[in-house]
Amino acid sequence: MSNNFRTDVVGSLLRPAYLKEARAEYEAGKLSDQAFKQIEDRAVDDAIALQERAGIAVITDGELRRYAFYGHLIDALEGYDKYGGWAIPFRDEAGEELVLQRPVVVSKLQRKRHLCAEEFTYVRAKATVPAKVTLISAQQAAAYYDAEKSKSAYATVDAYLADLVDILRGEIAELIRLGCTYIQIDSPQYTALLDPKLREGYRQRGNDPDRLLDLAIEMDNAIVGNHAGITFGLHLCRGNNQSKFYAEGDYGPITKVFSKTKFNRFLLEFDDARSGGFEPLAEMPDDRTVVLGLISSKKAAVENKDELKQRIVEAAKIVPLERLAVSPQCGFASTLEGNLLTEADQEAKLRLSVEVAQEVWGA
Repeated sequence: MSNNFRTDVVGSLLRPAYLKEARAEYEAGKLSDQAFKQIEDRAVDDAIALQERAGIAVITDGELRRYAFYGHLIDALEGYDKYGGWAIPFRDEAGEELVLQRPVVVSKLQRKRHLCAEEFTYVRAKATVPAKVTLISAQQAAAYYDAEKSKSAYATVDAYLADLVDILRGEIAELIRLGCTYIQIDSPQYTALLDPKLREGYRQRGNDPDRLLDLAIEMDNAIVGNHAGITFGLHLCRGNNQSKFYAEGDYGPITKVFSKTKFNRFLLEFDDARSGGFEPLAEMPDDRTVVLGLISSKKAAVENKDELKQRIVEAAKIVPLERLAVSPQCGFASTLEGNLLTEADQEAKLRLSVEVAQEVWGA
C-alpha cells in the first residue's frame, strides 16, 4: 500500500445531533439494536460522504460507533469499569479545566467481539477512496490499570498488559485478514512523557519517564509485529477533549519513538506554540513519513492557507517534502461531546487541508 497520501484525518469527526440523541435513547433502553444500528449506519454514511466531498485521500468512519476514541476497547471487551478509573484534567489556554473519568480494568479481559471489524468492513464497502482504522495502543490502555481496583483481576500491570497485547495483536491480524492496509495506533499517552511537569510527576511517583518510554515502544512493536505491505501509523497528540488538552512541549524528549518503533507514518501535532517546533523531526529516519497536523481541530477559526504552506516549507528543511503530508492535528471529537466548533467549521478545515496539499504537492 502507498504510504504517500498527502491528506489524512486523525480519526474522529463530530457526532451529528441525531446520533447523540439516538445513543442516549439506546443506552436508556428506548431504542432497539436494529433501530440504533440503522441510525449509526446513516451517520457513518454521512461521515464518508463528508470526507470524500472534501477530497481527503484516506478516510475513517469518523469513529462514530464509539463513545470516545478508546470506546472500541471498552465496549468490545469484558473486564472494564467504564468510568471507574482515575481522573485526568484537561485545560485550555484560559485555564478552564474539565475532568475526564477514565475506565479501569476490574476483571480478566475477555473479547466479546472484535474491536474494529464492524467499523472497517462497513467503511470498506461504502467508501470510494482508501480507508484506514484507528486502534488504541497498549501504552494508552496501560493507564486503565489501578494497583488497588485492578489487583483482583491482575496482580500486576505486566500481567494485564500481556493479555492486552495479545488481544491487540489479534485485532491487527483480523483487520489485515479483512483487507485493511492502513492501521493507525492512537497513543496520546506518549505525550505525558514529553511534558516537563508530567515527567516530573512520574519521577515523584517513583517512575523513570525514559524507562516508561522504552516499555511503551516495546509494547507497540509487539503489537505491530511484522506485516509486509501494511502501513502502520502512530498518532501522537497532547490530549483532546472538548477543545482542551492535558500536555504541552515539543517532541524532543520522545524522539526515540521515531527511530525505535516499527511505525512508518507519524501523525503529529503542530498547530500552535504549545506543540513546539519542527526541530525534533531531525531524528526522523529516512524511511518514515510525517503527517503535519497544522490545522487545529480544537478551534473554529479557519487557518490562513499561505501560512500553512509556509510552515510546510519550514518543515521540509528538516524532512524532505516528498515524505510530508498534512492533516488536522487531532480528531474533531475524541469524546462523544466533540470539540467547540461546528460541522461547517469541520468541513472547511478538511477542504483546506486538501487545497493546501494540491498547491504544495499537486495531489
